[in-house]
Amino acid sequence: MAMTMHRDNERFPLQELPPDYIERVYAGVLGKIIGVYLGRPFEGWTYERIAQELGEINYYVHDKLGVPLIVTDDDLSGTFTFVRALADYGNSPDLSAAQIGQTWLNYIIERHTILWWGGMGTSTEHTAYLRLKAGIQAPKSGSSKLNGQVVAEQIGAQIFIDGWGMVAPGDPVLAAELARKAGSVSHDGEAVYAAQVIAAMEAAAFVEHDLDTLLDIGLSFIPSTSLVARMIQDIRAWHQEDGDWRRTRERIVARYGYDRYSGGCHVIPNHALIILALLYGDDDFQQSLMIVNTCGWDTDCNSGNVGCLLAIKNGLQTLDAGPDWRGPVADRLYLPTADGGSCISDAVQVTYQLASVAHALRGLPFTLPPRFNFSLPGSLQGFQLGGEETNAILSNVVHPLNSTQRCLAVHYQGARETSLATPTFIPPSAQDMPGYELLASPTFYAGQIVEARLLADQANIAPISVQLFVRTYGTEDQLETYWGPIVALEPQAKQVMTWQIPDTTGEPIMEIGLTLRNEASGNPGRVYLESLDRRGAPITTLTRPARRGQMWHRAWTNAVDQFEPWAAESFRLVQNTGRGLLIQGTRDWQDYRISTTFTPHLAEAFGLAACVQGLQRYYALLLTRSGRAQLVKVLDGEHVLAETSFPWELYQPYALSLQVQGTHIQAWINEQPLFDLQDTENLLEGGAIALICQEGRIGCDTVSIQPATS
Repeated sequence: MAMTMHRDNERFPLQELPPDYIERVYAGVLGKIIGVYLGRPFEGWTYERIAQELGEINYYVHDKLGVPLIVTDDDLSGTFTFVRALADYGNSPDLSAAQIGQTWLNYIIERHTILWWGGMGTSTEHTAYLRLKAGIQAPKSGSSKLNGQVVAEQIGAQIFIDGWGMVAPGDPVLAAELARKAGSVSHDGEAVYAAQVIAAMEAAAFVEHDLDTLLDIGLSFIPSTSLVARMIQDIRAWHQEDGDWRRTRERIVARYGYDRYSGGCHVIPNHALIILALLYGDDDFQQSLMIVNTCGWDTDCNSGNVGCLLAIKNGLQTLDAGPDWRGPVADRLYLPTADGGSCISDAVQVTYQLASVAHALRGLPFTLPPRFNFSLPGSLQGFQLGGEETNAILSNVVHPLNSTQRCLAVHYQGARETSLATPTFIPPSAQDMPGYELLASPTFYAGQIVEARLLADQANIAPISVQLFVRTYGTEDQLETYWGPIVALEPQAKQVMTWQIPDTTGEPIMEIGLTLRNEASGNPGRVYLESLDRRGAPITTLTRPARRGQMWHRAWTNAVDQFEPWAAESFRLVQNTGRGLLIQGTRDWQDYRISTTFTPHLAEAFGLAACVQGLQRYYALLLTRSGRAQLVKVLDGEHVLAETSFPWELYQPYALSLQVQGTHIQAWINEQPLFDLQDTENLLEGGAIALICQEGRIGCDTVSIQPATS
């Protein structure tokens, strides 16, 4: 399809999204993930060291270096977190840089998530975060005038940019505009230009497949006199002259190499390697990633951008043309933020979140599919096989009864038991994550209703018994299994299985899955999982186990200065300055009541929060040192919805309850009704729960979550 360029104030040259839009976004998300996982183990290495120790990078090398493949990484966390500003601010194409900066403050937990915390003047992103925290809004927070040119022109704006291109398919004008605003939160000058080039090319790649045309489109959004523009033109000329990527790499090192720019990781040398790989890669995914990774420097960042762009442009088939890039990944992705319930994620879930935004920007309807839906070709969403069966096969296939749908097929070879499961919290293999910290809360909870849709193949010889299960971390972090009811699935039968997850006594659920038991052992067969989802807020009491494992503690997304697992109370929180939140739950919890009994030891304020959507978006019931009880909404500032006098004393217990049911908010202290009101303006529709401590120390023992009552 030829590119339709913008005219006058026309924002969207394509009235409808490309017919394969969602699949191409999925390809782009996977391309980003694969590129990052490929380059991460040797990030920062030189070309010479890579050549000597690893040779050409044609496939994953994590095993050679003794590191995991699936890791937390700033390239992924920042890319798929900062773009959430669009949904959080009503999916307006007029989103401001200041709103994106506020999104940083909402989702980033200082010194723990997303960023490299290298310090003021060393880490560009840390510097910008400190500016934002001090009240300096974007774009001033990332400006050269405030932070200096060296800090402002490092690589970060470019590495976080892909999401903005994917929500603006066929609209490079919008992509470049959003990229400029997003980049300016932390960067300026050449760094923002580089980000605009990548975002515009990715947006255009949905409808334009010629690489030279894409480069021209990207360049059209930045000054022709800029260093980025001149460098791209140099590399294009060298490509024509040299015909050898190694020779052109040497020219890049001589004219645009690391030794010519100050700072830890300047954008110019790394952007040059992206252009090099695209020009010499001949549209081949493996070849392009080989070049950009073998060249060294910031390998995971450069590889992620190259992988995303090529996958958008060429679709899923480009990922399948060479070695098995997708199998080892199985869509798995970690996105640690203050919204801990979104950390354990996957490429399909991120794809639909981006697609939802793109539809909203165009005013088009969109319904999110079930949490695990397998609707995209090859998708596994983290599911892997286990059990006694060693020859079983797990694959994504076209639905046997509906050629327009896809599902997950389990082909068992005859052993008595086969299981499949996917992580819902930090799995054992990720407990000691190197590099960036893995903060997360579980995504499934006791009391929620699980629904699984299944189909048995018509060729099955005998019935197959199916049983849902969850595995939790027990009192000493051993895995414990809770079983659902058994259903006998006859050949060609469809079944909708529902199960309310039983009380796990606060033990965090690590994974959910199904076990298949072959009642006629020795007979092969096939079962199809169409979807698996959960609904409702939990019914649970969260507390410390009698014997002290660590994972119950890690199930709380920790944004307080100290959360002491060894204290006398289950939850002892210490906050030295400002306000700290200890958060657990997911964004889709609605209509629930949270209760606990606090004992304040010293505090400017303390209380409970509901509908928590990060550090800057929640409702809270607070007791303040001035002797006031307040019901507040934190959303772009703190707004007191109601307050009254309530003198309280240190070392005395206070039972607090907060309930949000639709627009109806109620609060109790010591079981006495205190506040009862409606909030209809900028309603926070669902979210996690949190314990709040502001400048002091508080303690409590149990936190109860129950469905809301009228």
